[in-house]
Amino acid sequence: MIMKIIGIIPARYASTRFPGKPLIQIAGKSMIQRTWEQACKAKLLSEVIIATDDERIKTEAENFGATVAMTSANHHSGTDRCAEVVSKLNEADAVINIQGDEPFIHPDQIDVLASTFINNNLTEIVTLIKAIELQQEIENPNVIKVARSSNGQALYFSRSVIPYQRDKTQHHFTYFKHIGIYGYRKDVLLKIVSLQQSTLEITESLEQLRWMENGYHIETIITNFENQSIDTPDDLEKIKEVYV
Repeated sequence: MIMKIIGIIPARYASTRFPGKPLIQIAGKSMIQRTWEQACKAKLLSEVIIATDDERIKTEAENFGATVAMTSANHHSGTDRCAEVVSKLNEADAVINIQGDEPFIHPDQIDVLASTFINNNLTEIVTLIKAIELQQEIENPNVIKVARSSNGQALYFSRSVIPYQRDKTQHHFTYFKHIGIYGYRKDVLLKIVSLQQSTLEITESLEQLRWMENGYHIETIITNFENQSIDTPDDLEKIKEVYV
């Protein structure tokens, strides 16, 4: 049986740090359009849907030909928004959550997550990680670190340095950071959004800890790509310097 894997791009207008972010222009196209175009290049997605609670984003997306799902304005995360969309889709086996502020996301990154569901029917949640190359990233609490098992299962995500390297003279240790794109099996996605916030999640402000604290497994796949996300106006100015 052929799996139906849906790409969903959650997009909200009311960003605290950058209001109206999905509609900002990058070399003549809105950020949401560039994200959608990159997602549509993925070979293993059956469909790409933009999920939003804002009519301005809906109008923009429909103007460039995207399928749009209107969602509640009360969602706390993109995961919640994805779950609302997929709950209304009868024919969907898995979902790839593609952040709307990733206009340069590599289609191969989407396909590698999607292929995990095709190749392993035990996969619940899957995400990407990348080796950290800069020391300042290891120490930056905004860079989410991840410790993983020998078979690639996430053991823990943290804003702190994990693991702590007690003896730095013995050997070099490779730290990994989380790249924030997720894949979920549909039934798992609908279950994790119904969970109550957990102590670990509240402490670190990382929603994936709620899932792990409740016994769900997150597979990690190493990627060599790191896309330039746009979280603030300063990020946009940096992009404009090289992308015109």
